[in-house]
Amino acid sequence: MSRQDSGEQPEPAELRPSADELIEHNRQAADTVKTPGMDAAPRRHVAVVACMDARIEPLAELGLDIGEAHVIRNAGGVVTDDVIRSLSISQQKMGTREIVVVHHTSCGMCGLDEAALRDQLENRFGERPEWPIGAFADDRTGLRDAIAALEASSFIERDTIIFGFLYDIDTGLLTDVAQGETVSAATSADASALT
Repeated sequence: MSRQDSGEQPEPAELRPSADELIEHNRQAADTVKTPGMDAAPRRHVAVVACMDARIEPLAELGLDIGEAHVIRNAGGVVTDDVIRSLSISQQKMGTREIVVVHHTSCGMCGLDEAALRDQLENRFGERPEWPIGAFADDRTGLRDAIAALEASSFIERDTIIFGFLYDIDTGLLTDVAQGETVSAATSADASALT
């Protein structure tokens, strides 16, 4: 639902970055973030599937650095055909053998009315989307469904280790959904579990 349709006011134009601002930020970041000679294959042989939510930074939350993992993001961290495509390439061409799925609390895909969104898209663009929207009933169910989709895929290697974490937006902590344990997202011990 657009901000206008939901009654929310769009952000003023001055809050949106201009191309010049983005280029200037890039110039500043380029002084500290350089990857010459770094291999495209992730050093830890890990791929992360996560939500696109702007409040989440998957590498930081898992204690990983640039070059250590592939990160695939979409609305809800849903395992779609395109996620499987990217993971297959990651596994076959770059040697990843662990997949970490990170969902989070207060996700916009949780409880989303798919029929209403399809109606909205049809009204706005004149046609209904053919692609699945991927809403889920609750955070844990969405995460478990994503893991099940990876386990069921014919294109994911059978020896792949799959982790499923729920990130708490308020505390910054991860819960291992399989084990129900809360772990600190910032410790090196958590990151070492991904090697």
